[in-house]
Amino acid sequence: MRADDELVTAAKRGDAAAWRELYRAHAGRLLLWLEARSTPGGEAPDDLAAAAWLVAAERIADFSGSSSDFGGWLFGIARKHAANASRRTATRVRGLDVLAADATRTVAPAETGILADEWVRQALAALPPRERDVIACTEVLDLDASATAAALGMTAVAVRVARHRGLKRLRAHLGTPPDPA
Repeated sequence: MRADDELVTAAKRGDAAAWRELYRAHAGRLLLWLEARSTPGGEAPDDLAAAAWLVAAERIADFSGSSSDFGGWLFGIARKHAANASRRTATRVRGLDVLAADATRTVAPAETGILADEWVRQALAALPPRERDVIACTEVLDLDASATAAALGMTAVAVRVARHRGLKRLRAHLGTPPDPA
């Protein structure tokens, strides 16, 4: 069991400044990650993020670790909420006659006005879901292997393997030569 750092200890005591600092450190990355994972018709990424923060506030006493470990724990909570939301959506849709019509309809992504963001989304969409999630965590959100493993419910070794495979696929897809390393 890891010892808590000062920020986590203060958050456990209910210190508002500590929660603000944790929020500043992780909220933007969490929302970006949830947006990259979102599917049309699913629960909104900001709603999933809000639910994850609520659970984190309710269960902070059960958490042990540093403020950077908190990020992996928070992402894991959000991943579980997203999976539950996806199951709820699938259950609601099952059996409806409009399912066939909805399956053929495409929903255009929201215009972000930033070409780089759209390029990243398209590149990540070309990857299998597991590799896409790992690349989004490690390369886009700059999480380390252990935080990514905690967020995705994987081992650190599986994260490194999925990252390697995902980067290899991206290089092949984009037509760039592989790294000599």
